[in-house]
Amino acid sequence: MVTITDRGAEKVREFLAAQEAQDEDVSLAGLRVGVRGGGCSGFQYQLAFDEQRDEDAVFETHGLKLLVDNDSLPFVRGSVIDYEETLQGAGFKVENPNVVAACGCGSSFRVAEEEQVSAV
Repeated sequence: MVTITDRGAEKVREFLAAQEAQDEDVSLAGLRVGVRGGGCSGFQYQLAFDEQRDEDAVFETHGLKLLVDNDSLPFVRGSVIDYEETLQGAGFKVENPNVVAACGCGSSFRVAEEEQVSAV
């Protein structure tokens, strides 16, 4: 399961409302949570507003849909998405229990499954 905090959900609703106000033809189902290869630690998160696809795992929380493709699900299972505002900037932050290492800037991560593969 993937969840989102109250603050994260509030910010997603704000972004969705702004997106829909700009383009009346837009009908987005929810927030897509995915991973892609890259960064100094191996993987990076991808968060985007998107439509639901047949192969998606869908988690409903705070009245929102979180969409996760099957390839990304093992890497983000159990994650909690939050939104934070700090002196360094504002943005979504993913608290992921699967992460065993992250880069210094926090933009990429490595999971245990990858650790075992690289140890071989």
